[in-house]
Amino acid sequence: MASKKKDKATLVRQAAGETWEDSSLGDWDQNDFRLFAGDLGNEVTDEILYNAFAKYPSIQKTRVVRDKRSGKSKGFGFISFKNADDFVKAWREMNGKYVGNRPVKLRKSTWKDRNMETKMKKEKDRTPYTKRR
Repeated sequence: MASKKKDKATLVRQAAGETWEDSSLGDWDQNDFRLFAGDLGNEVTDEILYNAFAKYPSIQKTRVVRDKRSGKSKGFGFISFKNADDFVKAWREMNGKYVGNRPVKLRKSTWKDRNMETKMKKEKDRTPYTKRR
């Protein structure tokens, strides 16, 4: 009997002059409110990051980004919220608070700005500049 494999959505992304396909974004809610968490120590795991933000009821997911070869943390991660109010409250209350051994630096994630589909739509929606005489 053949097993059914769930296909992840693959998005084409672009940053730092490179373009690549990213299937990992299929694990995330596309309509979430996402924080970028910087200055994470090597001891911070997905679970530690989640627990630090668990007091916000609409938290959905956390991920600490790791080097594929070594498995070491790259020092940043993401926190996803379903509700905009929890997103803003977490950002205000948790920025500069210790998560693990270091104070975390939070900002709004720009993951949507790196999607080629989003970039193309923004460019299409722009109205051309016209000079007035």
